[in-house]
Amino acid sequence: MGEPTSAQKFDSAWVDEFVERWGNAWNAHDRAQVLELLTDEIVYDDSAWPTTMRGKADVREFLDHTWRAFPDLTFELIAGPHIAGDGARAAYWWKATATHQGPLDPPGFPATGKHIEFDGVDIHEYRDGKIATLRIICNMNDIATQLGLLPAPGSTTEKVLVGMHKLRSRLTRS
Repeated sequence: MGEPTSAQKFDSAWVDEFVERWGNAWNAHDRAQVLELLTDEIVYDDSAWPTTMRGKADVREFLDHTWRAFPDLTFELIAGPHIAGDGARAAYWWKATATHQGPLDPPGFPATGKHIEFDGVDIHEYRDGKIATLRIICNMNDIATQLGLLPAPGSTTEKVLVGMHKLRSRLTRS
């Protein structure tokens, strides 16, 4: 596959193949291949991680933590990729499945053994045939609820927690 330079447009065939390679690297838990698909200066913002990662060393740490907590994590493409008008950006919708078998660091939750399914969106910005900026969006409350770390929606516990949060908000605004 030819690697477009930053001055070239990324056509749909190139993006389709790139997204397939990205998904295959993640599903194989191939850290070297995932990192190879990123620029050295990658800016990687994932709602599952507390900080924006800058550079491959940060991403390497994230991969290690993620695959330790979810050693059977896999992704399936649901829709896309959809290419932005300038051709240097693309987004797609995916579904993930995993079993929580190791510690979830941060914040330090022990393994629950629970199976989870969730979906999310990747937004890639490409430069020189690699991802230069990556934004991953998923519903962390849904994941935490499936893991038993948050109460189920509509439960008494959830109602109490929401009420306490509202009260705290009112008191701190005064």
